[in-house]
Amino acid sequence: MTKLLHIDTSIQTNNSVSRKLSAAMVAKLKDGNQNLEITYRDLSAQPLPHLTETVFASFLASNIPDLTPEQHEDVTESAKVLAEFLAADTVVIGVAFYNYSIPSSLKAWIDRIVVVGKTFNYSPQGPKGHAGGKRVIIAIARAGVFAEGTPNAHREHAERYLRDIFALIGIDDLEVVVAEGLAYGPEASAASLQAAMSLINALPATAA
Repeated sequence: MTKLLHIDTSIQTNNSVSRKLSAAMVAKLKDGNQNLEITYRDLSAQPLPHLTETVFASFLASNIPDLTPEQHEDVTESAKVLAEFLAADTVVIGVAFYNYSIPSSLKAWIDRIVVVGKTFNYSPQGPKGHAGGKRVIIAIARAGVFAEGTPNAHREHAERYLRDIFALIGIDDLEVVVAEGLAYGPEASAASLQAAMSLINALPATAA
């Protein structure tokens, strides 16, 4: 059975464009594979704590003594996050663009999956990723316009960062759909959303 991990990050619920886009992506993939097993994480409703020294140490040791209940819970949940990611064949992430970057909740999740010895290693030639072969599809919603060639392009630190961090673990072919200019009035917002949905409808149901 093919496994899909679906992640949302927006602090908005009913009015979130990134949630609408990620849901449309999952629906498209579900239509192409009725046996798709879906795991869902809402990082806004149930955020992970920021990475701690204890959790970082747990990446390197299977058993850490004298943990408090809170530390044990954090270590256990972090291991679950990594296991979900490793088990997934496809990952769909809805990304709200806040203050020129990704939500801190998504960064906390990323800090649980970018793990030396699990998803990448260092070598004399530099980092080598071990998570290649997964399909990662990103939906980004931006209030302003930050596309390449626009005056604010240099302030876009979400797609750029995500491409870099996933490449570190061996995934360098992200599929990214962006809806932007969402704060530029109803007509501009509707047109951008429609264009993004058209791109989602054109996504292949399975990885090439």
